[in-house]
Amino acid sequence: MEPSKKPLNVLVKQLNAHIAVVLKNGCEYRGKMVKCDGHMNILLEGATEFRNDQLLFNYGNVLLRGNNILYILLDVPKK
Repeated sequence: MEPSKKPLNVLVKQLNAHIAVVLKNGCEYRGKMVKCDGHMNILLEGATEFRNDQLLFNYGNVLLRGNNILYILLDVPKK
């Protein structure tokens, strides 16, 4: 696989962009990604939690553990 197409490299290029992260339990978190590491642990700033497209909570910073992530949506518009 070409180095620029590897998932972690694609994710790192999205630093300071708004993303959505869906966890294995069905929760969705949206916010600005300020950090990620080699395990795909992600730190979101200004995070919001959604379930079934309904806003549940507003948070400041949220750390999402990489092994709980089902998928990540990039370039999500800020709501």
